Amino acid sequence: DVQLQASGGGLVQAGGSLRLSCAASGSTFGDYFVGWFRQAPGKAREGVSCINLSDGSTSYSFPVKGRFTISSDNAKRTVYLQMNSLKPEDTAVYYCAADRRCRMVADMILPFGSWGRGTLVTVSS
Repeated sequence: DVQLQASGGGLVQAGGSLRLSCAASGSTFGDYFVGWFRQAPGKAREGVSCINLSDGSTSYSFPVKGRFTISSDNAKRTVYLQMNSLKPEDTAVYYCAADRRCRMVADMILPFGSWGRGTLVTVSS
C-alpha cells in the first residue's frame, strides 16, 4: 500500500497561484493512480485531477480544466498540483489519495482512495 500526505495550502488572492504537494510513503508508488480531491465547507467531496503514475496520463474535472496542472516526480515519490487563476470557489481542504484506477462521470473525477490529512486552500476575492 501507499500512504499519501498533502501539503502546500495557504491564503491567496483571486487570480493567484499555489502549488500543492503530495508525498508518498510505502511500496510500489509507480503502480497507482494518484488523485487530488477537495471538500469545501458544507459541500460534498469533489474530484479535481488524477494522474497515472505508470505513464503520466492525466485527467481533470471540468471546474479546474485549463487552470490546474497535475504532475509527478516518481523519483521523489511526490505528486504536485499547480493551481493557477484561482477563484474564491476553489476554497476548500485539498486531499490526495491513491488507487488502482481513476474514473470520470460527466466530466467529473469520482472520489477514490483513503484520504489522510488535507491542506487548506483559501482564495480571497
